[in-house]
Amino acid sequence: MRGMHSGGTPPPRASGAEVLVRGIERGIDAVGRGAAWLTLAVVLLMATDVLLRYAFSIGSVWAQELEWHLLAPLVLAGMTYALQKGDHVRVDIFYAKYPPRTQALVDVFSALLAMVFAILVIRYSLRFVAQSYAVNEISADPGGLTHRWLLKALIPAGFALFALQAAAQAVHAALRWKRAAR
Repeated sequence: MRGMHSGGTPPPRASGAEVLVRGIERGIDAVGRGAAWLTLAVVLLMATDVLLRYAFSIGSVWAQELEWHLLAPLVLAGMTYALQKGDHVRVDIFYAKYPPRTQALVDVFSALLAMVFAILVIRYSLRFVAQSYAVNEISADPGGLTHRWLLKALIPAGFALFALQAAAQAVHAALRWKRAAR
């Protein structure tokens, strides 16, 4: 019967923490997939900019600035998506030899450390964003983009997503640690 474990017993109910972690990870996954489409936009914009500049000697400051305005959210979303998918850099030479409970403990510690890092970046970038907003910062180049504070606001927003994913991983690892103790 569908939805039954071996022996005909219903599957165990997910804890509130597991439901929360799944919700966070679904949201981060959606952001990551959105960033993949943003990659296509960046590639098309850069290719068009290069073609116009070198083939027709036509260039614009706003197009060049838009490239890095789009790269910033791409990188910020990408780092969180990479963390979720386990595609980030880590040293597995020792980790792979640890028992499951120790691996879970290392994962909890790593996730907490990532959260602290993200919170520090958020804390120190808020003043940076507020200052940019207060002066209504725009590009220094003629023909450049306006509202530069919007781009800068992506820094704390991106690291908030990163902290949220790290928190989800900490909870997930703590649950693994708890299960490995049984």
